[in-house]
Amino acid sequence: MSILNKFPKIDFDKLFFPRAIGIVGINNDPGSGGFFLRCMKNRFKGPIFLFNPRLSGQNLYGYKIYSSILEITEPIDYVILAVPARLCPKLMEEIGQKGVPFVTVFASGFREVGNENLEKELLSIAQHYNVRIIGPNCIGIYNPRAGLYFAFEQSKKAGNFSGVFQSGGIAQNLSHLAVSYGLHISKFISVGNSLDLSPAEFLEYFLGDEYTKIIGLYIENLRSINQGRKFMKIIKECNLKRKPVILWRAGYGEATKKAILSHTGGLAGNNAIWKAIGKQTGSCIVSNSNELAALASAFNLTHLPETRNIGVIGIGGGSTIEAIDILEKYNLKIPSLDEKTISKMKRFLPDVNTNVTNPLDLGGLGIQPNIYYRTILALDKDPNISSIVFIKDPERFGGFQELLEEMGYKDMDLNREFIRYISKAKKICTKPMYCVMLKINEGFEEYKSRYKFKLKLLNRNVPVFESLELTGAVLDKINSYREFLQKHGKYPKK
Repeated sequence: MSILNKFPKIDFDKLFFPRAIGIVGINNDPGSGGFFLRCMKNRFKGPIFLFNPRLSGQNLYGYKIYSSILEITEPIDYVILAVPARLCPKLMEEIGQKGVPFVTVFASGFREVGNENLEKELLSIAQHYNVRIIGPNCIGIYNPRAGLYFAFEQSKKAGNFSGVFQSGGIAQNLSHLAVSYGLHISKFISVGNSLDLSPAEFLEYFLGDEYTKIIGLYIENLRSINQGRKFMKIIKECNLKRKPVILWRAGYGEATKKAILSHTGGLAGNNAIWKAIGKQTGSCIVSNSNELAALASAFNLTHLPETRNIGVIGIGGGSTIEAIDILEKYNLKIPSLDEKTISKMKRFLPDVNTNVTNPLDLGGLGIQPNIYYRTILALDKDPNISSIVFIKDPERFGGFQELLEEMGYKDMDLNREFIRYISKAKKICTKPMYCVMLKINEGFEEYKSRYKFKLKLLNRNVPVFESLELTGAVLDKINSYREFLQKHGKYPKK
């Protein structure tokens, strides 16, 4: 029987698509209630009601400030409680009387600093009125489809990547970092101490959410064994439903464990247990935000490779040896190419300064986009290869201009031509392609060339990573996820 049948469902639509929002404790402080209004003003399409008895009757950014939430007759589905911890129980009483179903408690100062009784009092009042709490010590909800934001300048474009994070700062950073990897957010939730609603309840919602295809998690601790069991069962269901879960579990070092205790008030837990959770549930375990965003990008832009066999295209013998040395460290295979593939490539690659085994060294011909194109197509047809990794250094394109003119390519924009040919290959190829865009030099022109190249490839559904180490880590985890699906009879998809 599905785990979903064992727990009552929560009407999360009122949280993610509220008719009206309330901010209790509004002021001009950029680190308090005023922060949330600045994030959502002119973005949230419904009413935003502001409350602070000291500022009652005043206006902030064109919004009227009221003394109490009980003055409002209209329904409010979501409230951000941005007051000091000691004031939260009293104001939760008014919020409950108003009939608000969901509240984000922004304040810290509860269990993580020893105020367990204050935390219990807050939860007791909320439960009495059937108010569900997000937090405390968190920043709540980001849902661009509904105009809900918890950071400045967050993208208005909605995507398919959802996540639950115990750190508000990491949730904000990942919402921006994800965009740099070519994917956009469906729903992000910052849950802080998880006094009431835990990551498991949001995962349950994501499981049935049509807008969620990939799930990211940042977990410092879980509050109870029961919460942990429910968490494990639901993330396994998400993975088996082909909604891959990427789990960043912080707390491997002793200093980190101490920081977690003071941050969310919980113990970090045993490292071996968390590794076992990843293996048993099919979750991809990562150790930093860059890896989480890169892996989500790969799941978003490509389909799963059938095996760990990779074809590698590089320029220069030493750099290709470096590439396979790193990739093999991540349990990836660099097999020999089929004889038909080698014969095909010998038609357009000379014997001098090239190597047509795997990894491929294109030598000086690697600056010609059409040669790269034909090489990618040859690898795509090779039965020994399941995915293609090609290494490019767009920051050097400008330096090849004179050489290209000597070869008869006058006025060629190498950046544009490589993008054109790789785009053509992407339309034809049946195997996933990944670009490693190495950074060799640093400067404005180099950065501009890399940025243009990366942006165009991401728009054409080609993942771009800036190091071989990151590429290896991503491909290892993607293949581990595919192997988990195979073990449970879910791959290939029927």
